[in-house]
Amino acid sequence: MDRGDGSIKYILSGEGAGIVFTIDDTTGDIHAIQRLDREERSQYTLRAQALDRRTGRPMEPESEFIIKIQDINDNEPKFLDGPYVASVPEMSPVGLIRTALMNMDREAKEYYEVIIQAKDMGGQLGGLAGTTTVNITLSDVNDNPPRFPQKHYQMSVLESAPISSTVGRVVAKDLDEGINAEMKYSLVDGDGLDVFDINTDPNYQVGIITVRKPLSFESKKSYTLKVEGANPHLEMRFLNLGPFRDTTTIHISVEDVDEPPVFEPSFYFVEVPEDVEIGTTIQIISAKDPDLTNNSIRYSIDRSSDPGRFFYVDITSGALMTARPLDREDVSWHNITVLAMELNNPSQVGNVSATVKVLDVNDNAPEFARFYEAFVCENAKAGQLIQTVSAIDRDDPQEGQHFYYSLAPEAANNPNFTLRDNQDNTAWILTRRSGFRQHEQNMFYLPILISDNGRPMLSSTGTLTVHVCSCDDDGMVMSCTAEAYVLPVSLSRGALIAILTCIFVLLVLVLLILSMRRHRKQPYVIDEEENIHENIVRYDDEGGGEEDTEAFDIAAMWNPREAQLVVKNRQDMLPEIESLSRYVPQTCVMDNNVHNYVLAKLYEADMDLWAPPFDSLQTYMFEGNGSVAESLSSLQSVTTDSDQSYDYLTDWGPHFKKLAEMYGATDNSGPLW
Repeated sequence: MDRGDGSIKYILSGEGAGIVFTIDDTTGDIHAIQRLDREERSQYTLRAQALDRRTGRPMEPESEFIIKIQDINDNEPKFLDGPYVASVPEMSPVGLIRTALMNMDREAKEYYEVIIQAKDMGGQLGGLAGTTTVNITLSDVNDNPPRFPQKHYQMSVLESAPISSTVGRVVAKDLDEGINAEMKYSLVDGDGLDVFDINTDPNYQVGIITVRKPLSFESKKSYTLKVEGANPHLEMRFLNLGPFRDTTTIHISVEDVDEPPVFEPSFYFVEVPEDVEIGTTIQIISAKDPDLTNNSIRYSIDRSSDPGRFFYVDITSGALMTARPLDREDVSWHNITVLAMELNNPSQVGNVSATVKVLDVNDNAPEFARFYEAFVCENAKAGQLIQTVSAIDRDDPQEGQHFYYSLAPEAANNPNFTLRDNQDNTAWILTRRSGFRQHEQNMFYLPILISDNGRPMLSSTGTLTVHVCSCDDDGMVMSCTAEAYVLPVSLSRGALIAILTCIFVLLVLVLLILSMRRHRKQPYVIDEEENIHENIVRYDDEGGGEEDTEAFDIAAMWNPREAQLVVKNRQDMLPEIESLSRYVPQTCVMDNNVHNYVLAKLYEADMDLWAPPFDSLQTYMFEGNGSVAESLSSLQSVTTDSDQSYDYLTDWGPHFKKLAEMYGATDNSGPLW
């Protein structure tokens, strides 16, 4: 119907109309106004219609048509997952990605980068291409054996190095990594296999050599070790590249150090009877210097281990001796520490423990277990038991205690009581007669002899106090107090005068004795001016003038006994006596009698807190430099005193009063100097 006169108008609607596609409304030609991409959309559905241009009425029904986009080669090939990363073991056989070199070595080159290209159209002309990268890493295999960089190592260690201390380190190099580079070190040969040990550090793959036993420079100065380093994880296909182990030799030198003295043996146990004499050698303590210099040793006791100072040790010989009496009942065990010091190096001190067991000696007599007090009724019958007694003994005999009881000799024929030894360490006290009277005697003292079974046998006498009591018919005690009983006593006048005379005579004798003692003490307080010849006055410096007149009294030496008594009774100060035993050279080779005598005297002096000498303090007051009176020395006096005026001495105060009276006189007789 379109005659080409422009009376028909074409319109377009549907997918992409006006955006992707347009239509010429006069001719009806459809054009694409945008670049088409089949990969984004492969077809479009459109509708077209012809209208009367003047009236706008459709000339025919609407038509639908489909536009399909044809494909052209406008996209190159792409690798969607690139770049690719791959890992292949070194020395791998041919695979999908084939190796171009035989026996590729990771230790030579570990990383490879491969670029892969893909072309479409079978690679024909006009086709497109795409590329991707493949990063290939050669993973490690155990194809390299370990090797020590040195075949000989030199190390040193102090002989005082403690157990498990480190001597040195060795490492075997392995070009592999990870599990393939793990190392196991071991000692395979040498003369120090039992003295040293080697451990593997898993973090750094090194071998750590440590001390296994104590070292001694004096015993052995050097050791040789053969160390092996091996891979514990092997691959069978590479065994031909082995062996996967290597060895090296280590020379270890032991260095000398100054060591403290060593005791032999390392512990002493001594048994000593408690009655051993002072100064007896009970054990020889021996120590030696382990160094080659073999320095001299000096012995001593750690006083904190022997606070009672029961023992001392000879400084040169190490003889352990008793210094005080031992008493097992007070201290039965002594744990002392003996020190050994090098003479040339006092800082090097060794010690050893010595346990002294004090053996029992029968030196304590048995005695009553407690205070015994018995009661007997006035109506008691003969043979009645009134008390059971037992005894104790501080000694401890090996065969056990056994006591024997009997009445003391002075009471063997006692008419009132008797004793029966039960042979079980107890005894019964029985009445020997019947009928006791309180008003006649209300208390009896019964001496009982107790003996032990020791060697020698010791005994003591204990006294049993027996009270006579009034009892009822059933034997119950009612009263043990004696009733008042007054004896008719009268004194004559002559007896009374004799008693008073005796008292008067005693008073006169007491007064006479006091007077004689006072007269005997007079030389200590004799007036200084009357007995100036009996005093020695010593001035060693410029003293305090006339007030400094206290001097030693020779009269005190006339009666040595009185002087000693005065010294011993001094209460103005406490003596400070310290045992001189540590200053006295100790020796165990001198005569025992003399040695024991000196030790006994030393012990006696140590225990006597009031034995002389005493320290005394003498204070000398003197005027020193800066005195307003300047010097009074005759060396600085003028040649003649006649022209000198001493009136100014009166202004110097009371200390110079006597001097002013002597030199300030107005007569012409001159000063009395």
